[in-house]
Amino acid sequence: MDDVITAPNKNKASLSQLLGSLGPGIMMAAAAVGGSHLVASTKAGAIYGWQLAGLILLVNLLKYPFFRSGVQYTMGTGKSLVEGYSQLGRPYLWAFVTLSSISAVVNTAALLLFSASLLGYFIPVDLSMPVLSGIVLVTCLTILLAGHYKALDTLSKLIMATLTISTLIAVSIAFTSSDPTATTIAADSPSPWTLAAIGFIVVTMGWMPAPIEISSLTSMWLKSQRKHTNVTAQSALFDFNVGYIGTAILAMVFLALGALVLNGTGVELAQSGIGFSHQLVGMYASTIGEWSRYLIAVIAFFCIFGSTITVIDGYSRVISESQRLLKNQPETNPKVTQAWMVFISMSALAIIVFWASALMPMLNFAMIMAFITTPFFALLNYILVTKTPLPTELAVGKKLKWLSIVGLVYLFGFLALFVWWKWLI
Repeated sequence: MDDVITAPNKNKASLSQLLGSLGPGIMMAAAAVGGSHLVASTKAGAIYGWQLAGLILLVNLLKYPFFRSGVQYTMGTGKSLVEGYSQLGRPYLWAFVTLSSISAVVNTAALLLFSASLLGYFIPVDLSMPVLSGIVLVTCLTILLAGHYKALDTLSKLIMATLTISTLIAVSIAFTSSDPTATTIAADSPSPWTLAAIGFIVVTMGWMPAPIEISSLTSMWLKSQRKHTNVTAQSALFDFNVGYIGTAILAMVFLALGALVLNGTGVELAQSGIGFSHQLVGMYASTIGEWSRYLIAVIAFFCIFGSTITVIDGYSRVISESQRLLKNQPETNPKVTQAWMVFISMSALAIIVFWASALMPMLNFAMIMAFITTPFFALLNYILVTKTPLPTELAVGKKLKWLSIVGLVYLFGFLALFVWWKWLI
């Protein structure tokens, strides 16, 4: 995969310049970690031990070219992926904005509820979930409407650094204190390679490391970053690789935490994301020490909070951009983007207030939709970067092209298996 991560020799940026350009890739990681990693990866380890480790690494590898497309296309053309979809035809754009609108509201509602649940750790009075959700939501909107990209960029870096360090510490302690019989316990875990486990695998893999449409969010963040930062192809790819490879490593770290601490213990896993978030805090505390409970709760809260705020920002940007293109307007109006932020936030809060009992079915629906649409968005991204003339350092090389083809075969094959399992047997 030399052509995946190498950059041209000329105009090489210094390490300080590369680090200074970090932004969209880290924000992508912050958006990804909240749902697929903190919950899904840990549950995978808790239920199946180490058995899904290879599949998690494989799906991250095979999705890599399609997430990378956002950086290649935006750096090569100066346009966003959403503009690319528009050039392919309005039906593609309508399909994208419809799916993105559904995902935006449902995902924001779920993440908002998780954030509110963890916030309850630190408030001495007993407040209802709608009130706690409202507090989180007002905070998110204040940061976004006041600071926009710069505030979100800084917050994402801080959250990811803190989460990574604390999780690595927890896993290191778990490794050193793990029972010698851990491998035997793992061997007694249920097998994930059965028809009964397909549902769990679909949800986990559909959001691992994130739904493919997140590549369009990365593209929009990169386009915004280029307005006030000197971004080169080398620095943009470096930023993307740091974020993407970081999410793959964190997925394995969370899986290890579940496998080492919960697998084989007989502890019944909470079915709701809220219950599991609390269970996860307890798992950290039992590993690192009870003294760390509130510290870990803070870190877990900011992890989910980071996902919430990046999802609100990113989806608002792509929906606003889609609206501009559908109306054939020359520029995106920032006030329209802000209006979408408020609309998505209020719609998510309405779900929590009036249809909280339907949230988990809606979230499962969103996860399944993400899985079903992933191969098609992956194909769209592949078409865009292979059919568009790009500079040499951004063009799709032979190795990346073959990885893309294998990835498409894998994604469409897995989709066919799911359709067969869900509706044909």
